[in-house]
Amino acid sequence: MMEIKDRKTQKNEAEMLARVAAKALDDKKGVDVCILDLRELQSAPARFFVIASGNVPSHVSALCDAVHEAVKKMFGQNPSKVEGYTNAEWILMDYFDVVVHIFQKDKRDYYRLEQLWADGKELKNLG
Repeated sequence: MMEIKDRKTQKNEAEMLARVAAKALDDKKGVDVCILDLRELQSAPARFFVIASGNVPSHVSALCDAVHEAVKKMFGQNPSKVEGYTNAEWILMDYFDVVVHIFQKDKRDYYRLEQLWADGKELKNLG
């Protein structure tokens, strides 16, 4: 019985982390912030994707920094990996169950993650 509760708590924690990341992005004026719930998709690499755009590379970097600070403060957790920070065209932050994608608009339009993972549910309430 305890094992089931732990898994449920872990799932809830992943959703909370996704929401904290999304709020941090929104607070820093991230564009078109969304959370995709991928828990019901067998092939998904994570339980949640948090996706946002920034206007210019410095904005994309600032969004990444805001997510890092908010998640660290709330959960005491650093991402296991951050890719793309130097160029800041597309930054990926891997929190295992939650992957945060921060794009410049043209890169987001090109990769279209929301369409690629359209079988996932978009969570409406970000905060």
